[in-house]
Amino acid sequence: MYITVPDQERGEVWVSNIDGSQKLKVATTTSGSLGTGTWAPDNLHLTFMEEQAAGQPDKPYIVAADSGRPHELTGIGLVIQNILWSADQKSVYLNSLSGAGWIIWKENVDGSNLEKFVEGCGEAFDVSPDGQYLLNLMAAGDRTGIYEFSTADHKCISLLPGVVTFGARFAPDSKSFSYAVQSEGRVTIYRQVWRDGTLIGKPQIALKLPFAFPLQYGGNAYDFSPDLSTIVYARPSGHADLYLLSQK
Repeated sequence: MYITVPDQERGEVWVSNIDGSQKLKVATTTSGSLGTGTWAPDNLHLTFMEEQAAGQPDKPYIVAADSGRPHELTGIGLVIQNILWSADQKSVYLNSLSGAGWIIWKENVDGSNLEKFVEGCGEAFDVSPDGQYLLNLMAAGDRTGIYEFSTADHKCISLLPGVVTFGARFAPDSKSFSYAVQSEGRVTIYRQVWRDGTLIGKPQIALKLPFAFPLQYGGNAYDFSPDLSTIVYARPSGHADLYLLSQK
């Protein structure tokens, strides 16, 4: 899923195969700007946000990639940074940022039962396949690092303090998670063995890329497949149009 901006008055959400084929536009907006969310476990439904002007609450949406008919969620009246699916796909977690810090909300996919789920445990980036844990990140400050949040007992636990990254991903078998670190002109992806809320051993290098790219650029600027066979990243660049005005 990705965002295009055809002109200053329009933003679009598109989906495609990983090689860029079978592109399909699933949403368009003429007000505000758009932000990508996440894919559902069924690989069909996805979330995205319509970002409003300063002081206005963002609008969260769910859409089926093959329908192009977005369904607006209730919303939380705040700036929304990401929307994640629960493991059973019956609800979503909404990351919001307020003056007091990060708040994660939970809401049913039909827009009912909106509740403040956790406050002060960073921003959630993934949900364990069994639905028992959120994998969270504190990106700055004294509490920088990767955390887990137990959905059963509502405990926030520091896993890897001091790690500076943007994004983390559980393995499909729930036995590890991976994250990327940028340093010295390269990006390294680490894998941490993990079981049932407990770390096993230390992080190991899973993949070294001999070049660098931003982990964050107006949101997440990269993603990778669980087996690390495919890396997708943004390479921000600018261009200028040169015009010739001739006088007769």
